Amino acid sequence: MPRPPQIFAVSPVAPPPGQRSALLHHAISLTGVPRAKVCFVTTAVGDDPAAIASLHEVLRTADDAEASHLQLFPQPNVRDVRSFLLSRDLIWVSGGSVVNLLAVWRAHRLDEILRECWDAGVVLGGGSAGSICWHAGGTTDSFSDDLDPVTDALRFLPYSNSVHHDATNQPRKVLFQRLVDDGTLPAGYATDDGTGLHYVGTDLVEAVTARPGADAYRVEPGVHRPLGARPI
Repeated sequence: MPRPPQIFAVSPVAPPPGQRSALLHHAISLTGVPRAKVCFVTTAVGDDPAAIASLHEVLRTADDAEASHLQLFPQPNVRDVRSFLLSRDLIWVSGGSVVNLLAVWRAHRLDEILRECWDAGVVLGGGSAGSICWHAGGTTDSFSDDLDPVTDALRFLPYSNSVHHDATNQPRKVLFQRLVDDGTLPAGYATDDGTGLHYVGTDLVEAVTARPGADAYRVEPGVHRPLGARPI
């Protein structure tokens, strides 16, 4: 039976070196296959070789997943990007600059290919920039150390998205609420670090968390409502 379109969008926390996070483990489980073909996409960090190597390392000895990656710098590392991505079970996008990610993806028509993958049942997901990208937009520090709105994300999901919502070094919670209140961003969902949002189609079916006390939130004009994320 074909898988439904699924997205698992998270605010990551770094696991110990060489170990995969509970959130990545959960994403792999959503594929429903015994050994998932996982493709890491690291466009948001300019396909940094160290980032690619560290992601491969977390699945090196896994018996439920095998790792591959797509890099776009200086050119794609696979001949047929569309066929390659459609053959994966999970596409997992790293954090970094969501603004640069969106620009490079559109130059390579990856936005269209990823939409096809989603429709075909390949699970899409990722953390930080790899969470915001699937939504209508969110807040980003891609332009500077300050936070700015990004309003031209892929819009597979019609909601806005705030990641690292409980970060103490940036006023993400206050800014996100203001941007939703004034209509710069549509209503949406926010995640504390260690928390993820599981969508089937465009419906949020569950929020989960790997960090005690962390949660996800529904954010509308004048509304900031905890969702009660399920511990994993």
